Amino acid sequence: MNIIGSVVGRLLLIDVAGSVALLGLWYFVFSTYNRKKGAAALRRVQIACAGKGRILESHWEGSSRLQARLHFASRWFENAHVTVKFRPRALPVHWLLSCWKRQKETLTFEADLGGSPSFHLEVVRHRWSAHNRGVASSKSDGREWDLYQPGPIVLTTRTHWKQDPSAELNALMSARRQDILQVHFRPESPQFSATVDLDALADPDAAAGLVSALREIAAGASAHRQ
Repeated sequence: MNIIGSVVGRLLLIDVAGSVALLGLWYFVFSTYNRKKGAAALRRVQIACAGKGRILESHWEGSSRLQARLHFASRWFENAHVTVKFRPRALPVHWLLSCWKRQKETLTFEADLGGSPSFHLEVVRHRWSAHNRGVASSKSDGREWDLYQPGPIVLTTRTHWKQDPSAELNALMSARRQDILQVHFRPESPQFSATVDLDALADPDAAAGLVSALREIAAGASAHRQ
């Protein structure tokens, strides 16, 4: 019995050691993969600056979050930095959860403006789509889809809201080439933030126009203050 117990214990020890080694290898491979994606993302950010700004420094927070501090020669933005969030590939359980939730890899730009906005504004941009799975064809039900393009929907706590869309909404709607997912304006620092789909920056033209698009949106807040 002692011999059998000793053999079983050794087998369990080998299994545990093998599992630890496998998890360690997984962590090393996929954390390295994320770091390579991070370096590529920073190159896209530098392209986006297009000579108007540069990356001062960058550092990793864990294996799936990269932060970089930016400096712009003009006074477009102050205390600017970007945060890039990748899928947590280095941790299998977290990675599977992120895939199940269909979480996107994003880049968030945050900065202070020339003057503090006197309002809080959050703009969320969603895109909806529908398709026929082939269960029922248009010939069988005789119906056709009517598509409409609605304008911005504003939810506000103010008792009085002007009817015309604000400059910030107009600027955001005009930046159609950028997959801008979310924009925040707030009086406190960071006064301006915008989140974009990281995959959208794979296109060199889209990456080159990112900073200009963000500047156009931020300029709406300046017009709002005047």
